[in-house]
Amino acid sequence: MDMAYFDKAADFLSDECFRLPPDLAIILGSGWGDALEKDKVLCRIPYADIPGMGAPTVVGHSGEFILYEHAGKRIAAFSGRRHWYEGVGWEAVVLPVELVRRMGGESILLTNASGGINPALRPGDFVIVKDHINTVSINPLIGPHVKEWGARFPDMTEIYYKRYRELMLAAARRLDLRVMEGVYAFTSGPVYETPAEIHAYDHMGADIVGMSTVPEAVFAKACGMRVAGLSLVSNYAAGISSSPLTHDEVIAASAAAKPIMAKLLDGFVLSL
Repeated sequence: MDMAYFDKAADFLSDECFRLPPDLAIILGSGWGDALEKDKVLCRIPYADIPGMGAPTVVGHSGEFILYEHAGKRIAAFSGRRHWYEGVGWEAVVLPVELVRRMGGESILLTNASGGINPALRPGDFVIVKDHINTVSINPLIGPHVKEWGARFPDMTEIYYKRYRELMLAAARRLDLRVMEGVYAFTSGPVYETPAEIHAYDHMGADIVGMSTVPEAVFAKACGMRVAGLSLVSNYAAGISSSPLTHDEVIAASAAAKPIMAKLLDGFVLSL
């Protein structure tokens, strides 16, 4: 990857972004953009203004960086993400994580919307990601080794930090939410999976499926960050759903769950 790409983006951010490390960074996936409780906004920048970031091309991603304070915590939030299937390269996909690393951040929460594979799940449920399956075996660390990003062969035994999973689970239970820990299957997209693929992922141990999160998680873990993953089940996966899959389902499910999403994120932040 091109380090100058990241340099330009970091140089654009204000000095306030680097004055103190954020206590937590959050990447907000489809429909999660309005799920933040903010006491004081320190910096707000549209993605389109940040060199290399670019405006999101997917509905449900508002596309702005917000540095704010809440409950005594300093939080760097990225409302929306770029995806590998957009064809913009790995730099744009992992840019938020690299900016967090340069800010000195050590903890990151990755959110998304997913399709439910596990028969116990239904739209509107939440899944705390405990592990993942990279079904396409592509990741942003392929290429020349960059020492600032950790070891050449980083360990991925516990990508999703156990303590954060426990805190998220406790926050969900306090809200009496339907929640479980589960395994996320990553596909490259932009097509939805076939029923045969979902059948295979089920036998591999996946509970949910989606087109994001794993590249950022791998990159953040390699850089030494503590990673958490949280997914809203927005629809049944192919072959389980009785109707063709559409992105409209994702948007509708996220809109319906928005108040709960905000409470769950807030509960996690307050428990840190």
